[in-house]
Amino acid sequence: MVRLSWSGDREQQSSSKQEMPSSDLLHEAHENTRKINAALNVIESKPQDGTGRKKSLSIYTLEDGTKVSTKKRVVKSVPPVAKRLPTDEELFDADGLPNHEFLREHFRKEGRLSEEQAVRILEMATDILSREPNLLQVSAPITICGDLHGQYYDLLKLFEVGGDPKTTPYLFLGDYVDRGSFSFECLLYLYSLKINYPDHFWMLRGNHECKHLTSYFTFKTECLHKYNLRIYDLCCHSFNALPLAAVMNGQYFCVHGGISPELKTVEDVNRINRFREIPSRGLMCDLLWADPSETYDEDADDPSTLAYTPNIIRGCSFAFSYKASCEFLQRTGLLSIIRAHEAQDQGYRMYKNTKNLGFPSLLTLFSAPNYLDTYKNKAAVLKYSDNVMNIRQFNMSQHPYWLPNFMDVFTWSLPFVGEKVTEMLVSILNICTEEELEEETFVIREDLGATLKSKNTEQVVTVIPGSKKSKKKRSILDDDAKRRALRSKILAIAKVSRMYSVLREESDKVQYLKTMNSGVLPRGALSRGSEGLNEALSNFERARRADLENERLPPSLADVEKSREQYYRKKLEEFNEKEEK
Repeated sequence: MVRLSWSGDREQQSSSKQEMPSSDLLHEAHENTRKINAALNVIESKPQDGTGRKKSLSIYTLEDGTKVSTKKRVVKSVPPVAKRLPTDEELFDADGLPNHEFLREHFRKEGRLSEEQAVRILEMATDILSREPNLLQVSAPITICGDLHGQYYDLLKLFEVGGDPKTTPYLFLGDYVDRGSFSFECLLYLYSLKINYPDHFWMLRGNHECKHLTSYFTFKTECLHKYNLRIYDLCCHSFNALPLAAVMNGQYFCVHGGISPELKTVEDVNRINRFREIPSRGLMCDLLWADPSETYDEDADDPSTLAYTPNIIRGCSFAFSYKASCEFLQRTGLLSIIRAHEAQDQGYRMYKNTKNLGFPSLLTLFSAPNYLDTYKNKAAVLKYSDNVMNIRQFNMSQHPYWLPNFMDVFTWSLPFVGEKVTEMLVSILNICTEEELEEETFVIREDLGATLKSKNTEQVVTVIPGSKKSKKKRSILDDDAKRRALRSKILAIAKVSRMYSVLREESDKVQYLKTMNSGVLPRGALSRGSEGLNEALSNFERARRADLENERLPPSLADVEKSREQYYRKKLEEFNEKEEK
């Protein structure tokens, strides 16, 4: 709104206005009204594309000048998302088994299932898994695979490298979910294969197949975003049915994590009650959480080395040494231990050979390439046939992009939009000084343009046709308390603008690291800014070290909430202290 600039304090301005003759006041009001209407007419009649024509909202011009239709796919090489739910006839064959080939392509297009279809597959898989022993006995030939972590498009590549699951036996070592954006697709596709080929498709439990970790990391959020709590609970119920270990070809002990001081013979595995949440200690915990020690190979010739030490990195279970592995293999008559659980730069790692057999005492497999879109590692699978080990590596496959924590674009962009809007508000308010904000502006209400419905709280003049009298409405600025309240609101807008700025900067960092943080990024990882981030993520080892915090057994959700509340309370206090200064 156009304002008149007056010098002097408010009392002088008010008295000057009151002393103005009514004809001068009326003239001023007419002049202000004319200017406002002229501005409104310009806004309404201004051509939006510079040619005098109305701008078409169905055509968008890119930065390079290319015009594209907003009604068609701009990047035609990206396949469209499957928009409809499949029918039961498409998803299940005549025998009631899931059509895994249809499901594979449906999930490739980011398709969804109905709730009842997902329930049906989960219940069928749980029933089959529940009838299997804790310790599987699997024969060669077979392909053994490590962690997947929700990387569905890399799982499809894995089957290209490892062989068609129709004819190729498979043993998966666990960790199908969490961290990646397609955990549900990985799980249900694997379950569909298990249902179709129960005698040559095997799945073990990993440490992430439990409620504790899936609630802390991404799988629960993914299930709630794509489906609902019922589906998540059924997934967790199916996790409890997964076997814990396998003996392959009577020679290799296959497990997700490692061995335990409580594991005297392989038959000890069958004595565990596996149909429960993973405990924080004991044999079941060790099978899924244990790691080889950091100095596994170096301490091989040191007789004073302890067989088991507390696993500091994981915060639970043990770190087992070369000595522990050799004692276990000698005691059980097995050749080697094959496990997963740890990311590897080349997708696998062979540890020091045993002295009596000259074969690697331990082998780690990891089948999620470019883990978290950050590690830049290769993935590997082990194909074992005719007493020959063949390790095949593969690289990452392109996959659809998801915002962190499955946010939609509106939630993601709110800090950006909010920051810009508040910046504009502050800029508008800063056009006028505090004294100018207290000045009155006079207009003729009846003559204002139809597009303007004035809600001005300042003093205005309303001219009644045929009358020379003017009526004055009370201004909000006539009241000192209200004037102070308005000033407080202006300052609050400025504060909100700064807060949105902080949110936007944090969103930038979260996007850069993507799922690596999983909501619990180690503090200090961002302290050096973008240069520090680039350096920290430049190679596998640095990325692994930055992510070690997320490899630990997480605290309970109650502890997490308490810690988060304390953290934000501290940040709020620091923010308020800066504002007061």
